[in-house]
Amino acid sequence: MWAALSIFVCLALVASHFWWKRRCDQMRKQLQQQTEQNASLREHHQATLAHAEAQQQALFNSMVEGVLLLDANERVRLVNQALERLFGLTGDIRGRTMMEALRLHELQALVGRVRTEGQVLDFELALPGLDQRYLQVTATALLDRSGRQQGMILVFRDLTRLKQLENTRQEFVANVSHELRTPLSMIKCYVETLIHGAKDDPNVATRFLRTIEKHTDRLTYLIEDLLTISRLESGQVVMNIQKVELRPVADEVLNDLQSRAGERRVVLENQVPRELIVRADAERIQQVLFNLVDNAIKYGRPDGRVWIGAHRADGQMVEVSVRDDGPGIPPDSIDRVFERFYRVDKARSRDQGGTGLGLSIVKHIVQSHTGEVWAKSELGQGTTFFFTLPQA
Repeated sequence: MWAALSIFVCLALVASHFWWKRRCDQMRKQLQQQTEQNASLREHHQATLAHAEAQQQALFNSMVEGVLLLDANERVRLVNQALERLFGLTGDIRGRTMMEALRLHELQALVGRVRTEGQVLDFELALPGLDQRYLQVTATALLDRSGRQQGMILVFRDLTRLKQLENTRQEFVANVSHELRTPLSMIKCYVETLIHGAKDDPNVATRFLRTIEKHTDRLTYLIEDLLTISRLESGQVVMNIQKVELRPVADEVLNDLQSRAGERRVVLENQVPRELIVRADAERIQQVLFNLVDNAIKYGRPDGRVWIGAHRADGQMVEVSVRDDGPGIPPDSIDRVFERFYRVDKARSRDQGGTGLGLSIVKHIVQSHTGEVWAKSELGQGTTFFFTLPQA
């Protein structure tokens, strides 16, 4: 009986062992399945977060303005590519404070203002460096539902080009005012002198009236040049492009300026090859050559020479040159001679007359023909102006 009972107990224990083993295996499988499901959910959650962050970063990177996001501890949490370009950043600045990241006390002070005021609009910032840049910053605090600050966002807009245009406009207005004031003052002076008795002397009156006429012509040329350069810059001038033989155009320019060259005993020479044909507006190219040769006569040396030359350059262009044997242009001025109203020798330019717009008009006309214009000079060796035109 005890043997049977022992066998029965053993069988029960074996059966129980297998039942618990099977039960443990089932529980292990269930646990493994749950673990795999949790891992899958975790991976899916992480992938969703990564996708959302990538979309957010792509959105920020697509913005023209620079964006910088600070966390609740005022450390950099996110920057976009536009901000990296504005500040020339090369490394990762996330996790740093504003001073550690950008090293600008003005921005650190701006963060302090946002902390107390909540928002700062249109804050202007000048970036130091050789090429000074100007930024406009708008900063706003980020608040949670209870009104506590959770960080702040700063948006940077590049104002450099606008500042440059504003400076150019102010300089242009100042130059035009000066150029208009000088002949007007001379005209007023001579008119007042005539009114107060000079008109009674025929010789004096004639001389004064001729001076008034000279300054009136100067005002007329200035206004015409201003209108011309305004139309060229705004694209209002329509070029009559056709096949143009260069040598006859150069001959006509030299004939028109022969008397002016004779006053300074300057010899004019046309070295343009015959049958050299370009695609251009003949009237505008004549204006370009006229301005360049006129300048060479004015600022070259008396008893000197002026040459017009041309040859086929590489590609599909013709290179035209106007050369003199005058005193030359200093190296620090050679890159600025095409600016409006820029004068290498201001005192001499006033004596010679002119509007100060001739070379700027030359540049715009040549560029309207898809050409380039430049100058080369050595002090005491003369100056050569070059420009290119498409050949026919």
